[in-house]
Amino acid sequence: TIFPLLSPRENELVIQKSKPSAFFGTSLISILNYLRIDSLIVTGMVTSGCIRATVVDAFSYNFGVTVPIECVADRSQISHEVTLFDLDMKYANVLSLQETLALLKKPSS
Repeated sequence: TIFPLLSPRENELVIQKSKPSAFFGTSLISILNYLRIDSLIVTGMVTSGCIRATVVDAFSYNFGVTVPIECVADRSQISHEVTLFDLDMKYANVLSLQETLALLKKPSS
């Protein structure tokens, strides 16, 4: 379910998923490869579940991954913090929203 305030625009693609990872059983990897995307910003719920699964799969597919701290959440604060620490140590750049936005403003090389 998509939170109403985050409803996609008319031209935005929505990937329906049934498992924690946005990659598992979906066409996401094919779409990203077709569009020549090499890095992702992962946001959403639940940090210790869907976010972790998607980030680990993205890392396994050799994407650069950023997780903005203020854009993910979990039912448990401890699980949230431990998962962010683990993702930052191994699979993603866990940054503040401000740092993430600054990355988007940098010219690509």
